[in-house]
Amino acid sequence: MKNTFRMLLAAMLLSLFALPGYSWQKSFPEKDYVAYLFTYFTGNSGDEEAVRYAVSMDGYTYWALNDNEPVIDSKVISSTGGVRDPHILRCEDGKTFYMVVTDMVSANGWSSNRAMVLLKSTDLVNWSHSVINIQKRYSGQEDLKRVWAPQTIYDPEAGKYMVYWSMLHGDGADVIYYAYANAEFTDLEGEPKPLFLPKNGKSCIDGDIVYKDGVFHLFYKTEGHGNGIKVATTRSLTSGAWTEEPDYKQQTKEAVEGAGTFKLIGQDKYILMYDVYMKGSYQFTETTDLKNFKVIDSEVKMNFHPRHGTIIPITRHELLRITDEWGKPTELGALPNNPVLPGFHADPEILYSHQTQKYYIYSTTDGQPGWGGWYFTVFSSTDLKTWQDEGVMLDLKSEQVPWADGNAWAPCIEEKKVDGKYKYFFYYSGNPKNGGGKQIG
Repeated sequence: MKNTFRMLLAAMLLSLFALPGYSWQKSFPEKDYVAYLFTYFTGNSGDEEAVRYAVSMDGYTYWALNDNEPVIDSKVISSTGGVRDPHILRCEDGKTFYMVVTDMVSANGWSSNRAMVLLKSTDLVNWSHSVINIQKRYSGQEDLKRVWAPQTIYDPEAGKYMVYWSMLHGDGADVIYYAYANAEFTDLEGEPKPLFLPKNGKSCIDGDIVYKDGVFHLFYKTEGHGNGIKVATTRSLTSGAWTEEPDYKQQTKEAVEGAGTFKLIGQDKYILMYDVYMKGSYQFTETTDLKNFKVIDSEVKMNFHPRHGTIIPITRHELLRITDEWGKPTELGALPNNPVLPGFHADPEILYSHQTQKYYIYSTTDGQPGWGGWYFTVFSSTDLKTWQDEGVMLDLKSEQVPWADGNAWAPCIEEKKVDGKYKYFFYYSGNPKNGGGKQIG
């Protein structure tokens, strides 16, 4: 930074962990996402009933990976040889993924399946799997006809992952049920219970739950009566207190199913997409309030024809992992660069500490008007690849620095062993409260 400094050097002993900050490793901040992953299947015959991947850089244009061929072998993971309706979820730890699919071959009939598959991965490439046959797993399911379209959501009240899906028993209506997954995501705990019962008592399938502003929004298909998408809302998933919205949300007169909703990265916009299954097409709509939707078909492009699927945001590392495995579509273009730290930083200083055997990065906190950052953060790493946010170590607007109140610039640090003990000397530029130009502290 080009400024005239009045040089005044003063040594300060600072703890590297003086002010603990938030942890950003529980889940990735939205700003770390660079692309979108679309999981889907393609049809009702042969290997069309299998999980496929597509990627997008903007949420509107999607390119299939692996030449639109399956990325998971249905015959290996399922009891029927086919899977449909893939739903993928990033877990609360930010690095584990759960996928659930319908275990079904449609050629055997629409009331032929009794099972779902739970899958787990940490790299989006290698998946462990467990078949859950509801009829075999639970008693009293003799008249069960079908198990369709499972999905997963984290329930903060229970502190567990809820799996929800629709089931049809005998001559009744399709009902959306739920059960919690075990900690390993290999089985279900407890008996399935009804999650949502519409007031009209008619069938509902293809549930998709979105959490926004303290409210859970359940999108569902009115199976057999209207064949459209409606929404019910609640503040507690298992309370049974659902408020049903009367209007249909699809923006077409054609029959639709398989609602999937996702948020656009860095925007207050959501996409509701659905399968226009009688026409062999897929429609995207856009909303800011999950109530009013507009068609954006003219903005959407795909080089494949998906059926019921889901879309999640992914990081650059995750995008590279799956494109390394299944090839990068030429149309995708150049991938985004690879920032070491999240957010805006300048003037980085790096230290290797012999005391902790870790690396530390100190930097100017950038992104403020007039270069007006007033605090320094520190990030630590053992491998120079993965960095842990250790929080704010020095705040010029706090009592830590009585002489300055802003323009925290260009830090540097030294580790010295004095009388057998490690000490740290931290130098930086600051804006003095009494004026006189930038000074070094």
